[in-house]
Amino acid sequence: MITGDLKNKIDRVWDAFWSGGIANPLEVIEQITYLLFIRRLDDLQTLSEKKANRTGKPVENPVFQPGQDELRWSRFKSREPGVMFKIIGEGVFPLLRTLGGDGSTYSEHMKDARFTIPTPALLSRVVDMLDDIPMDNRDTTGDLYEYMLSKIATAGTNGQFRTPRHIIRLMVDMTAPVPGDEICDPACGTAGFLVTASEYLRREHPEMQTDAEQWKHFNHNMFHGYDFDSTMLRIGSMNMLLHGVEQPDIRYRDSLSEGAAGEEGLYSLILANPPFAGSLDYEATSKDLQRVVKTKKTELLFLALFLRLLKPGGRAAVIVPDGVLFGSSKAHQDLRRILVEDQKLDAVVKLPSGVFRPYAGVSTAILIFTKTNSGGTDYVWFYDVRADGFSLDDKRSPVDATDLPDVLGRWARRDGDERDRQRTEQSFCVAKADIAAHAYDLSLNRYKEVVHDEVEHRPPLEILAHLEELEAEIQQGLVDLRGMLS
Repeated sequence: MITGDLKNKIDRVWDAFWSGGIANPLEVIEQITYLLFIRRLDDLQTLSEKKANRTGKPVENPVFQPGQDELRWSRFKSREPGVMFKIIGEGVFPLLRTLGGDGSTYSEHMKDARFTIPTPALLSRVVDMLDDIPMDNRDTTGDLYEYMLSKIATAGTNGQFRTPRHIIRLMVDMTAPVPGDEICDPACGTAGFLVTASEYLRREHPEMQTDAEQWKHFNHNMFHGYDFDSTMLRIGSMNMLLHGVEQPDIRYRDSLSEGAAGEEGLYSLILANPPFAGSLDYEATSKDLQRVVKTKKTELLFLALFLRLLKPGGRAAVIVPDGVLFGSSKAHQDLRRILVEDQKLDAVVKLPSGVFRPYAGVSTAILIFTKTNSGGTDYVWFYDVRADGFSLDDKRSPVDATDLPDVLGRWARRDGDERDRQRTEQSFCVAKADIAAHAYDLSLNRYKEVVHDEVEHRPPLEILAHLEELEAEIQQGLVDLRGMLS
């Protein structure tokens, strides 16, 4: 956890950016990302220099060449603001744009770096704030970056890039990544799913860090993310770095395009919240995907993409709009039939409609499925999440009520006593034959049974007798009233 003092510093820097004319929260984080990367480069070269001093050998792969010392974080951070501003704008950023030779995704995404911090005073404040952060503490740097990313949401713009972190954690916990997984998010944004998966693995599989082969896989081959927004790629890459993943595969790609073909069966786990109703260049859309499902709807095409990217035996947890669950078009029904009949559909977790407020009130669900290419769906587990720990209005304030721990607990028993639950309960299982009989409708309300309170009806003669008694009482009351008035 970052301290309240550090949060206050970030808030003040954030306010300074806004008052300085940078109102786009993504641009604020982008500029801070550049500076974090510059500091990292200096730290790496310092480590290389210490190693060279110990071994008596030249510095390996120096970033800063002779005569470039003033471009290093440790040198310019103590310079007068005006001098620092000139050094960074005229020296450091041109250097950033020439990097990329080390093959890292960070260097690759810095090629079009632009320096847009408007004043020396603001730059000095940002540098001071970042210099206070212990970069060797993964938890602190990761929490810092997550706190800054949360400001994308609170700023009220670009919130579509952030899936609520507690929902991401639920999906990661339900799919339970293992050290041998290859994990992909084809619409990765700020890499929230990949970061959360990496934290889960560190927590649940600490032995991975002492196994040289597994640790190399974790840092170089496990995590894959694609996006077609270069700002998102920079932010996502830095988010992974600050959470301790050295070389994630974060690349520019329009995942639905023809140019993204050729990656069939590469991944064992997909975690994603793909764009709903995104714009689509139909001509550029992969013909392979259109052969699976002929549609222009991006949410359906992404599901077809996930099935193509997964290895046999691979699993996926993805967020879809409710329309995917019950849409009546041929494309909707065909895709649901494929999930149920050709693959193994494990679960449909209905989310409250306020989960993505204030940006969207669309109702959504989590689909969890396994690629088998040979069926395997016997029962589908449904859960109706009514509370996620936050109010369901635009404020999304924390509340005590949450079903998420119960979701995890019951998910673990989906092949046991959950099979015996009645459809009047919050979670229950539905047999494949029943789903097929309803045109593969996957909406929870299709199968949920509502309990009506039983009303005890009295015999008609008893009711008539009671009415006669009431009439007699009324007549007597009228007589008494006349007597009082006369």
